[in-house]
Amino acid sequence: MSQYQHLLLVINPSLRRSPAINHAAALAKASGATLHIRAFVKSLDILSMLEEGDREEARANYLQDHRDWLKYQAINLRGRGLEVTAEVGWTDDMKQEILDYVNEMKPELLIKEVQHESTLKRAFFTPLDWQLLRHCPVPVYMLGGTGHALPRKVVAAVDVAMSDEGGDALNDRIIQQATAFAIQCDAELHLVYAYDVSQEFLEGLGDGLRGSELSKALRKELEASYITWANRYGVPAERRHFVVGHPVAALSEFADEQHVDVIVMGRVQNHGVDKLLGSTTEHILYQVPCSVLAV
Repeated sequence: MSQYQHLLLVINPSLRRSPAINHAAALAKASGATLHIRAFVKSLDILSMLEEGDREEARANYLQDHRDWLKYQAINLRGRGLEVTAEVGWTDDMKQEILDYVNEMKPELLIKEVQHESTLKRAFFTPLDWQLLRHCPVPVYMLGGTGHALPRKVVAAVDVAMSDEGGDALNDRIIQQATAFAIQCDAELHLVYAYDVSQEFLEGLGDGLRGSELSKALRKELEASYITWANRYGVPAERRHFVVGHPVAALSEFADEQHVDVIVMGRVQNHGVDKLLGSTTEHILYQVPCSVLAV
């Protein structure tokens, strides 16, 4: 039985060249799930300059145009054998509307195209995608890059440095979700861990040799832990990857070099300064040339 029965795709109907509908449809087709497409249209400030009667007519015409377009998309998808529903509506609070919709529909997966935001804007405003990663009660499939509509290479990115009970449970969920997703898509499953080279700061503590030995011991311990995870889930040797570098940069480079379609990562609740700066998974959205499935 498929892990997906109901998929929810959230789109911006103004981005009509977006591959989001095609990607969501491919996953729905492979999993046999129903697909509901919800297009959220933000209110147009420019309409406030019109007279009331003209304003209402312009709003209605603008919304109807999007409805006609989405209806045509849904008809095409049904012609491909998919069970699809679709609707368009206004919104003044995108984040809350999406979360309310998720809670109402209870899909197994929320699908959305990555909305790239500048570093400057992220310094003052929390991006919508980040807010969804933090608050959405179901896994979030963020579509990025221009890869295959149906993924061919899926990578589970674990953090073996999180050795507590919560960290182990999250790594389990990441690998299990990635495994099920790969099976669903008939894709290769790989396992990766990015060893943060900042650990090398240990070399500067006390005696240089002692610090270096401590750093090497830590890396050896993490590699052993990583191999344990790989063995537990039967990941073959050629699909195991222990990469060195800061997670965001190392995983981004790895995804590019290995032609990864989807990287599966965990969502960790941040607090204080970490919440303001964003997590590794949140920053990955703007770096990797592929999609991200956050669990």
